[in-house]
Amino acid sequence: MNQTMMNPLHALSRREMLRRVGGGFGMLSLTSLLQGKPAQAATRAPHFAPRAKRVIFLFMSGGPSQVDTFDPKPMLKILEGQRPQGADIRTASKTAGLFPSAVKFLPGGESGIPVSEHLQRTAKHVDSMAVVRSMHTDFPNHAPALCMMNLGVLTPTRPSLGAWTSYGLGSENENLPSYIALCPGKPVVGPKLWGAAFLPGRHQATYINNSDMTPEKMVPHLKNVFLSRPEQRNQLDLVNQINQGHLLQRAGDDALETRIRSMELAFRMQFEALDTFDISQETKATQQAYGESQFSKACLLARRLSEKGVRFVQVYYGNRQPWDTHSNHKASNERLCKDIDRPIAQLLTDLKLRGLLDETLVVWGGEFGRTPTSQNGDGRDHNPYAFTTWLAGGGVKGGTIHGATDEFGFTAIENKVHVHDLHATILHLLGLDHERLTYRYSGRDFRLTDVAGRVVENIVA
Repeated sequence: MNQTMMNPLHALSRREMLRRVGGGFGMLSLTSLLQGKPAQAATRAPHFAPRAKRVIFLFMSGGPSQVDTFDPKPMLKILEGQRPQGADIRTASKTAGLFPSAVKFLPGGESGIPVSEHLQRTAKHVDSMAVVRSMHTDFPNHAPALCMMNLGVLTPTRPSLGAWTSYGLGSENENLPSYIALCPGKPVVGPKLWGAAFLPGRHQATYINNSDMTPEKMVPHLKNVFLSRPEQRNQLDLVNQINQGHLLQRAGDDALETRIRSMELAFRMQFEALDTFDISQETKATQQAYGESQFSKACLLARRLSEKGVRFVQVYYGNRQPWDTHSNHKASNERLCKDIDRPIAQLLTDLKLRGLLDETLVVWGGEFGRTPTSQNGDGRDHNPYAFTTWLAGGGVKGGTIHGATDEFGFTAIENKVHVHDLHATILHLLGLDHERLTYRYSGRDFRLTDVAGRVVENIVA
């Protein structure tokens, strides 16, 4: 028997192979399949009873200013332009004297937590939030700080928080990825921030470019115009049979196994993704409640994905660093806050109305904060010594302020929370012990929090 008879695909031309395989699996072309897109993982049991089942991480790339959002500092006005000893701390570049906030802070909710006047819709939900004012990280530049917040290290060599979550818990919906990253435009450093590194490839995020919210644009090749579903199933079974034989000769080849799983997931996604990614199916009232901005639509999609059982959804605000306000800070901060206020408030409202907030952990924050001193006259520089992150929903003690910064908002001084501690707490709320969630690689056990991290018990309900 010749090779062509043994392998019926051998006789196909490359163009025909690409048409059949690329088109046959709907979502992914053959090229993208061979790049190791993630597939589903079966649900795994947590270490203990979880408070939350899934996460929506609203990531404010660039670093929002804590003293203009959730951490008011009246001393900045009193000592405007001065450089007292407590503010004389190294930053990424040279800054001048103290730069007061132009923002008025108002008490929100029954807890009365002060929130910027530009975030008053969000402020209505502070009773569901734990506002952590004492965050700090290890480096004042974007790339390493982005890696630290997303990967738990300063270099792009480790699995992301979402990948560890997928690895620890698997997927709730076998027809959708367990981890999705929504980032508009071509990502600059994104792929490393949502990768799986040495974890099995199926745990990396599926990247969705949400610049155009048309489902067919976000998920290319979503429909197969060549084959029926039974024909696709038969085709996939044949390809899988061939690939499985190939895998038997290459035991432990994670990349090949990932590709096989990717094709299976791609086949299933085309029958559920179209509905899930189509936010036009929402009522006009719901769409209007979220707003018309790019971020508004991403928040609505995040709710739909979470509702469908996607374990970890990361929503990037902008593509580069929109919160990086080295100049024109006052106007930029006001614009940015107003842009996120409506959709975030509606996301929390929507989750609550649908009974999902109790089991969905919503996290907001960036890679670091900004200085209370001025840069370029009307800007703020990077500040790794103090910034604010808030958590809401699944298992969080609402109406809580945790930690404090100094009188200028330059340094965390009370109940300090490192990024490792934040990661440990997020995993804890998901029912995962950060010290037990490990993966053996290169002769040692790795974990998200490296050799550090503690759960911030004060914000756990």
